[in-house]
Amino acid sequence: MKWTSLTLDLSKIRKLWQRATAMLRTMGTLVLCTFLLFLLIGLAAFANSKLDRAPVSPMKGWAAAISNAFFIDAMGLEIPHLQKDPESSSFSESSMFSFAFRLLTDVNLKDPRTFLAREVPGLNADKAILLRKPAGTGDDFSGPEDYTPSENTGKGTDPGFPDPNAAAQSPSPSDHPEPDSTPQPTGEKASSPKPAATPKAGHSTDEKIVLIYSSHNRESYLPNLNNVTDPDKAYSAKTNVTLVGDRLAAQLEKRGVGAVNYNTDYTSVVKNFNYLYSYKYSNKTVKEAFAAHPEIKFVFDVHRDSLKRSKTTATINGKAYAQIYFIIGQRNPHWQKNEAFAAQIHELLENRMPGLSRGIWGKTPHEGNAEYNQTLADNSVLVEIGGPYNSLEECYRTADILAEVIAELANGALKADAPQASSGKEG
Repeated sequence: MKWTSLTLDLSKIRKLWQRATAMLRTMGTLVLCTFLLFLLIGLAAFANSKLDRAPVSPMKGWAAAISNAFFIDAMGLEIPHLQKDPESSSFSESSMFSFAFRLLTDVNLKDPRTFLAREVPGLNADKAILLRKPAGTGDDFSGPEDYTPSENTGKGTDPGFPDPNAAAQSPSPSDHPEPDSTPQPTGEKASSPKPAATPKAGHSTDEKIVLIYSSHNRESYLPNLNNVTDPDKAYSAKTNVTLVGDRLAAQLEKRGVGAVNYNTDYTSVVKNFNYLYSYKYSNKTVKEAFAAHPEIKFVFDVHRDSLKRSKTTATINGKAYAQIYFIIGQRNPHWQKNEAFAAQIHELLENRMPGLSRGIWGKTPHEGNAEYNQTLADNSVLVEIGGPYNSLEECYRTADILAEVIAELANGALKADAPQASSGKEG
């Protein structure tokens, strides 16, 4: 009688079990990581809601920082019709290498200045670059300083964004008299300031050729704020830089140059206001102004700097003046045209009152907005008048001189255009 033998290969079963347990461990790890990821996203969303920020704001900020070309290249990875030359794609081998190299070393292979940026003052890509030196500053080339308040509205608790419904503090006219006989604007903003005097004969102010607006309209001045001493809290809903814009517009009108000041308070009129999107809000303002006044030739975005008083004040003929920084956004591909426009004003100021201008400064594409709506017009420039420690009186003095210079430039441009207009009519 024969017996059939049965053998069991335990080694194969053991290997099968090891593979199964390894797969289970891997799946468990992936599930756990996915759970933690969603947990973190949930906590971030909860934190956003507690900070009174819209949940989509971070995504909007990220999307705004990405160029259209990058999105098209990304979509081209899946859509053949959108694919470009591999060498020019954002995902090409050279582009990816440059990105990784810059991420690790902070050196841009296409910008030689970054090789020396850390060792040579003035070459740092994240700092404002002096394009035109101001007169009478010696070796002091202090650049403008930006301060970004908290995004939290705080219902009146945040210095940058007080409650829009709260009463704003207004300066006392007796405490800060005007440098001349022109009545000082009150804390209440006027939508269109009246000219301080009758325009010169031969000029019409019906055509508004100068646009003035303020992207950061609540920037204010400590001497004109009651019980405020912290420069980081120099913000106000009514007593702010738009009053300087009103003054500039009135002085231009006085000199026969049509000017309009759009002093929109974005904090109170924009739903879910976010300070980081200030230039997007003001971009709409500029376009609306162009639509209402197609004759506009010159555009000025009036700001206030954040430096200390010694860096924003000049004493000329015994009087204190708030100094001016001219800012050019170099993210604008045609920024040289804007710089040439600012240079005309800067040089006229240097001839008329040396020391009033702090020079022309360029903001690189790696710093902040660095465009400032200047792609909308070649004759557009951002001007910073004074700092938090200057008074409105000092800023008004500067606005008066700036108006004289702009009027001289504008009247010259009008005269230059006149023969072309007449010859066109004859034709």
